[in-house]
Amino acid sequence: MRTIELGRAGEDIAAAYLRSRGMHVVGRNWRCPAGEIDLVAIDGAWLVVCEVKTRRSLVAGEPVEAVTPDKVRRLRRLALAWIEAHDGPRRTVRIDVVSVWWPSSGPAVVRHVKWVG
Repeated sequence: MRTIELGRAGEDIAAAYLRSRGMHVVGRNWRCPAGEIDLVAIDGAWLVVCEVKTRRSLVAGEPVEAVTPDKVRRLRRLALAWIEAHDGPRRTVRIDVVSVWWPSSGPAVVRHVKWVG
């Protein structure tokens, strides 16, 4: 599986995971000049901007470890851009990371870290 395919499959798993936790996914791969948001979801009163990291191996650490402070700052800017681009009720924003580790055998392992930013 190529990297792009792996990333897309990881996002599919992450979106299904969030839905299984009662969240409503309202956006996927939303782009603007500032960058891209992998998933946008509603969790009760929260607007959740979600970064998805998918890996086949843990050699370089868990996928969530790839989300740097710079990335979190970018996600904050992207959250503001999303809010400006979409009319509707204002919500409090939360930045989450869903990491998907997909070993060579067995099912994917999902880890959801709430409020990284």
